[in-house]
Amino acid sequence: MLYAISLFFIVFGFIDNSRANNLQVLLDHVNDIQLYNHRYWFILVHYQTNIFGNVESLIDDPDFFLAADGKINPRSELEATIGLFFNGTLDPSDPKICQFIARYTWLKEQLKTVHSSLPEYECHISNVKAKSATLAFPTYFMNNPASMFGHTLLIIETEYPNKLLNHAVNYAAQTDTTNGFLFAFNGIFGLFDGYYSILPYYKKIQEYSDINQRDIWEYQLNLTEPELKRMVLHIRELEKISSHYFFFSENCSYNLLFLLESARPDLHLTDAFGPFVLPVDTIKAVKSAGLVEKIVYRPSKATTIKHKYNNLTKTEIKLAHEFITGKQDINRLLKSKIAHERKVRINDYVIAFIQYRFVKRKLSRCDYQKVLLQALKVRSKLGQVSQDFYTIKPPVSPDHVHATRRMNIGTGFHDSQLFHEFSYRFAFSDLIDTDYEKDLGIQIELGRTTLRYDTDDHQLQLTSFAIADIVSLVPYDENFGSFSWKASFGLSQKKIAGNKESLAGQIATGAGLSFYNPFLGLYYSFIETEFNLGAGLNNDSYLLGGGLSVGLLKNLSPWWKIHGRAKLMAYGFRDNYQEQQYSLFQNFRITKNNQLNFSISAFNRLDQFENEFLLSWYYFF
Repeated sequence: MLYAISLFFIVFGFIDNSRANNLQVLLDHVNDIQLYNHRYWFILVHYQTNIFGNVESLIDDPDFFLAADGKINPRSELEATIGLFFNGTLDPSDPKICQFIARYTWLKEQLKTVHSSLPEYECHISNVKAKSATLAFPTYFMNNPASMFGHTLLIIETEYPNKLLNHAVNYAAQTDTTNGFLFAFNGIFGLFDGYYSILPYYKKIQEYSDINQRDIWEYQLNLTEPELKRMVLHIRELEKISSHYFFFSENCSYNLLFLLESARPDLHLTDAFGPFVLPVDTIKAVKSAGLVEKIVYRPSKATTIKHKYNNLTKTEIKLAHEFITGKQDINRLLKSKIAHERKVRINDYVIAFIQYRFVKRKLSRCDYQKVLLQALKVRSKLGQVSQDFYTIKPPVSPDHVHATRRMNIGTGFHDSQLFHEFSYRFAFSDLIDTDYEKDLGIQIELGRTTLRYDTDDHQLQLTSFAIADIVSLVPYDENFGSFSWKASFGLSQKKIAGNKESLAGQIATGAGLSFYNPFLGLYYSFIETEFNLGAGLNNDSYLLGGGLSVGLLKNLSPWWKIHGRAKLMAYGFRDNYQEQQYSLFQNFRITKNNQLNFSISAFNRLDQFENEFLLSWYYFF
């Protein structure tokens, strides 16, 4: 008996020593070759070198790390991972196998030449057979601050023949506030947690296209099946893992680049960006890396409805809305003398519009089902039409617009005084831009800094600094309403007594309407308010005013655009103080990233009339 007990401890002691020896062999090998500095290990743990030269993971969730200092120590994290998988004691049902399945798969490949009998583990995600992947870009949605810059998500196509049933991999902030200021503050300073999530693609289509009126561009990627498998394994590791979400850096688009790098590690996509990352920039980077093999445009419900609406006459639109509201029975359309093609167009518009109204919760389920059922019955009797019956011409794709950062150098005259001007902004469009749709006015300028040098007094001055300057001009129509709005805050020069100007803090807002006419262009009007704060303004150091502005945007050609604007503001400062501004801007697109801008402006400030001419070269990079 004593002999048996001794033998038991000898055998198991030998096994433990053997495990320890095997593990030590692996650890010695990875340290000899410095596997912890391998690029793929940095990709899997999202390590980056910060501005101080230190390595740190962008993942903030402690559950993502096995070592206590794993967030900042690639070597410790690698040794802890090897210890988990290759010490010979891990139970095959342990959830950590799936939690770190991409690491295990890669390490097994790297270490198979060192040890011939490494432990074998399986995870159900390994059985997912990804066929292809697509990077989707829902376009800008100006009425939601989180969606102004667009968004990206990754579509994983599997064995499903219907693409809408495939998987959408999304990275987004988990928000719990409806306060606009808190939303912006938390997003800018990383106070939201961001999570990767996997949903059916059709749900994201409903969210972006059907509800939020956003067109979607799909960039089909040329990843191979082994590359797709590596990416799927890494996606599994990131499920339910959180990181601090930053609107302008570690955002929805930047963090998806790690997934593409996990598939093809020689891409180096994440290294291409500085402190500011916009979704459209990541799309361009992916395309420049040679990943894109096909581009598909998916118009939103709103775009489709507008297209059908614009193909109807005023009489047909009136008749369609009588069917929609129940004033007339839609079955009467079959017996009318209207041409067959026109009947189809009217009926299809009715179906599309009531579906949209139901999704937006502007129509009860009972009314929706009643009208839709009758419209579908009528449609079945009208028969099929050709596939190009409602062909929508795609707008300029996001990857073809100019770069997001811009600097401009200009020379001009203020009255008779010569000046030179320099300006820079890091994002990304203004109203005079020729690259965006002619029936929409999009202005999102962040960090716009303008310096002016006067040649007479030889002084260099900061004339304005816009932290944010945003304008949304969405033409009003009876289907969608679509009010226009504007908001800006930053620093601006204000006229004071003695023909002097003073730099003051400024917050300005406006609400109004815009309309589009194919001949006239896009015209708008705003009711505006403005608040200025600065020691040089008056005894109270503030200036509060309100007024009206009107303007017209017109594309004279694909490369020439004009913007005329008039603005009248009245302030409670120096009795009956008013400002009048009249401006005409002309923008000429020379190349994709080079433009010439010429502006003429006239001002009436403190009953003093001034004029200004400015010629500027815009360079986007």
